[in-house]
Amino acid sequence: MTDGDAREAQQADAGAGDSLSDLERRLGHAFARRQVLVDALTHRSYAYEYAAPDVVNNERLEFLGDAVLALISADLLYSRYPQADEGALTQYRAALVQAATLARFASALGLGSRLRLGRGEDATGGRARSGLLAAAFEAILGALYLDGGMAAARAFLEPYLLEELGRIETVGAEPRIKDAKSRLQELAQGALTLTPRYQVVEESGPSHDRTFVVEALIGEVVVGRGSGKNKRQAEQAAAQAALADPGWRMSDSTASATDLTSETDA
Repeated sequence: MTDGDAREAQQADAGAGDSLSDLERRLGHAFARRQVLVDALTHRSYAYEYAAPDVVNNERLEFLGDAVLALISADLLYSRYPQADEGALTQYRAALVQAATLARFASALGLGSRLRLGRGEDATGGRARSGLLAAAFEAILGALYLDGGMAAARAFLEPYLLEELGRIETVGAEPRIKDAKSRLQELAQGALTLTPRYQVVEESGPSHDRTFVVEALIGEVVVGRGSGKNKRQAEQAAAQAALADPGWRMSDSTASATDLTSETDA
C-alpha cells in the first residue's frame, strides 16, 4: 500500500463509525467485535488495494454464512410446512437461498453503499452487482453468527425469509426456481437418483481478480463446465451448461452409477 492509498483508506474509514452503527441497528445486533462486521463488508478487491495485516476480505465469512443460511432456512421450512415432502422443501429452500433473492435482501438492507470495494470494482458497478451483494449478505450472516451466535443470526434472517415465503405463497403454491444448480439437481435426482457435485479444476488471475473454472459431475460423468469470478458463479455456469446439453441422461457412465447406487441400497 502506498502512502496515498493509506491516507485514502484512513479518510474512508474515518466516517465509517456512524455507518456501522446504523447497520447494527438494521441488523438488530450491537457487535462486541466490530472488526468482524468490517471484515464482512470488505471485498477482496479492497483487501488487495489496501493490503495490511488488519485488512481481511469477507470470503471466509461468506463460507460460514452460507452454512448458517442453509440451516436456518431448512429449519424454518421444516416447521412451516409439516406436510411437505423432501422435494417440495428443497424447492422452497432453493428459492430462498438463490443469489437473486439474497441480492434483494442485501439491497433492502442497504449493503451496497456500505461495502469496502477496490477502486476498479467500485467504478465498474460492483455495488449493484447481484453476485457481489449476495456474497456480502452471506458474509453478514457469518459475522452475526460469530459475534452473537445462532440466535442473533436467526433473529435477523427469519423476517426476510418469512417475507419472501409470503411473496412466493401469494404467487402460487409452487415457488419458481431460476437457479440452474437447483434445476439440474431436480432433473438428476428425478431421472437418475443422483445428486450433482462440483469441483474446481482451474483458478487463474491475481488474488483480487480470480477466475474459477468448475466442472459439474453426475456420477463420474462431467456434464457441464463453466467459469466465473467466484465459485458460486462458476458452479451456476457449469450447471447451466449441463442443462443446455442434457445428453448425460442417457450416458452409460451415469446409468452405471445409478445401478451401483440401487445395488448398494438393496
